[in-house]
Amino acid sequence: MIRVFLVDDHEVVRRGVAALLESEPDIEVAGEAATAESAMARIPALKPDVVVLDVRLPDGSGVDVCRDVRSKVPDLACLILTSFADDDALFNAVMAGAAGYVLKQIHGSDLVGAVRTVAAGQSLLDPHTTATMLRRLRDQATKKDPLAALSEQERHILELIGEGLTNRQIGERLFLAEKTVKNYVSNLLSKLSMQRRTQAAALAARLKADRQE
Repeated sequence: MIRVFLVDDHEVVRRGVAALLESEPDIEVAGEAATAESAMARIPALKPDVVVLDVRLPDGSGVDVCRDVRSKVPDLACLILTSFADDDALFNAVMAGAAGYVLKQIHGSDLVGAVRTVAAGQSLLDPHTTATMLRRLRDQATKKDPLAALSEQERHILELIGEGLTNRQIGERLFLAEKTVKNYVSNLLSKLSMQRRTQAAALAARLKADRQE
């Protein structure tokens, strides 16, 4: 038996979803809540298998409830059910550990299937959604580390560019041919979306100053 907890501030929606799920022989509704506070108080005690959460609650976010409740009940599967196809909400839900994200326009049979899927420990995220999430994660990592795309050797060469060394001097320092250094410089400029060596030197100087602060 799959035990489900419903979190939605609209009573009509809760009753409709509850009736739909209760009509299935392998699913029971273990409890309901209309607010984030009530959900956080009841879910850890009831320990359902699946929580179906609305994103927007009167006193908070279903995404926050998902994150907080999974920190207390790690095996809990959270299914976000929302009226809005919002990329930011989807991203935040995935980062909070949600196993699935579906719109309220979903057919009843599909919602039942979604509950069964996440209860079985599977994810409802399609390949396109997963690719989007990974791309945003990479973008965030790049913002935190502007050199994330560079290899260790390219980082070292960037530092030497910042010190004002020519390709020949860098080659002598690293025991590389000048042509090899030139290729490294071209690659790192491309990865950093820069056209000029002076831009790389300025970036290296700024990063060095940041480290010294």
